[in-house]
Amino acid sequence: MELSMGNNGGAWGDEHEAASNSRNKGKKAYHRHSYQQIQQLEKYKTSTILLSRTTFHTQSERADNSVLRSENERIQCENLAFREALKNVICPACGGPPFGEEERQRSLLKLKMENSRLKEEHEKVSALLTKYIGKPFDSLTPGAGSSQGVLPTGAPNQGTTNHGNDLERNPGSDNRKLVCRRRGIPDMEKALMAETAASAADELVRLLRANEPLWIKSPSDGRYIIDRVGYEKLYARSGRFKSSNARVESSKDSAMVTMPGMDLVDMFLDPNKWIDLFPTIVTKARTILVLEAGMAGNRNGSLQMMYEQMHILSPLVPRREFYFLRLCQQLEPGQWVIADISYDFLKDGSPSRAWRLPSGCMIQDKPDGCSRVSNYCISIPEMIK
Repeated sequence: MELSMGNNGGAWGDEHEAASNSRNKGKKAYHRHSYQQIQQLEKYKTSTILLSRTTFHTQSERADNSVLRSENERIQCENLAFREALKNVICPACGGPPFGEEERQRSLLKLKMENSRLKEEHEKVSALLTKYIGKPFDSLTPGAGSSQGVLPTGAPNQGTTNHGNDLERNPGSDNRKLVCRRRGIPDMEKALMAETAASAADELVRLLRANEPLWIKSPSDGRYIIDRVGYEKLYARSGRFKSSNARVESSKDSAMVTMPGMDLVDMFLDPNKWIDLFPTIVTKARTILVLEAGMAGNRNGSLQMMYEQMHILSPLVPRREFYFLRLCQQLEPGQWVIADISYDFLKDGSPSRAWRLPSGCMIQDKPDGCSRVSNYCISIPEMIK
């Protein structure tokens, strides 16, 4: 009995286990990861994404580098080709080989210096035009002359017409041409006259203050005369002064005059008083044109175009005619400079055969009412054209 129940009990247990297994087979098995496993999986995912991005950027940069490398090689090839071509280039001006780097640098420096010099000259002429014409340089028409006269605004014209008539009546000279020419002097010409006179005044001051070896004492009469070689080295002149037939005369002296300096200045700027001051030397003098009257009271800046006829009391010395510019400058209170320089108004040869290089005098006022006058003169009395 027990055996049978025991067998029956074992059979029932097997059936129960089989039924339980059949039920478990129908359900899906789930496995939950631990926290450490989850952290490792997230780290792996992040590193995978970063690696893919890094790989993409690397491939892009590699492609760009390849393109740039090929472009660099192409430019280098073109550069080598250009260099080879430059070796065979000839200068279009002279037909020779091109300049080297050092020669190009020297040429560039020379051009810069020339440009700077031209700019300074342009500014100087512009300033002179503004000063003597009364208008800015930009408002002037190049080469245009005045149809109403040649005097700038505010410049006195007293006696100019009479002097011109006197010159026209002077026989044996080209004064008719000169008078006709002076009635139509362009503004640029007047500015050039002003610049020429200012340069002559600067040269006058330097030469008056210079001594030996520029001035040497003549062995015949003890007068100081200019050293022509040294003078030509300092101040290069036109080739017409280097003629073998040209004879240069020069002198330098200083003396006291019992007259105030301002009175002397007025006498130099008035042709009639000038004749009276040197009656045995100056036989005729005219003011052709007053370019600038100068400041009232000291005549600083006065500029005149003048005519002078000189004659030494000797039958062996012919008369000499000069057409020149006379400028008065006040260096400081009580000190003036009167500078003369010949000027070719006709531009086709001077009416006279004589030519005066920058000459003149320096007048220094003294407390006792006298003046010290230092003067020098350099002229070519017989200039062969």
